[in-house]
Amino acid sequence: MKIGLYFGSFNPVHIGHLSLADYLIDHKLVDELWFVVSPCNPLKQQSGLLDEHIRLKMLNLAIIEKEKLKCSDVEFSMPVPSYTIDTLAVLSARFPDFQFSLIIGSDNALIFERWKNSQEIIDRFPVLVYPRRGYDFEQVASRFPQMQLLSTPYYDVSSTEIRQNISENKDVSEYLHPAVYRYVLENGLYRH
Repeated sequence: MKIGLYFGSFNPVHIGHLSLADYLIDHKLVDELWFVVSPCNPLKQQSGLLDEHIRLKMLNLAIIEKEKLKCSDVEFSMPVPSYTIDTLAVLSARFPDFQFSLIIGSDNALIFERWKNSQEIIDRFPVLVYPRRGYDFEQVASRFPQMQLLSTPYYDVSSTEIRQNISENKDVSEYLHPAVYRYVLENGLYRH
């Protein structure tokens, strides 16, 4: 079974994340897609990051009706910060019969050499790259020819903007799964 691993903060999970996951399943690029919630991304600012259990709860609410989408809390019990290569090693040992691939945006692909053991990741696991506006696919292709470039639509939704809009009492219902939006409102999330 081919499992796509989509790592992220998912702070909060939004329709862009979900649309990409649906695309990968619908186009049979993976059999299942697992959202791997990262407690702490070593390459990202951590300010405004909700507790990982709350972010996992929102993801579970967003995918409850989709049997081929799953959530993983594997990094919750690993040392912080979590490095993708270490998580891939844990998952490969735990599920030896699954073929894991990594799903990343072109923004991350362009800084891939900054990832811990990036060459080992590329050597051992397929890396599927979706386009992000402003991050040149041609450059990704020339620097990492072994990565598979996907022709997905652009999903121009930003968790940062969603958090900002919520803090300003703006309606973000079009960007969030209804159950996630309800959960955010009921729990007063992202209201500084």
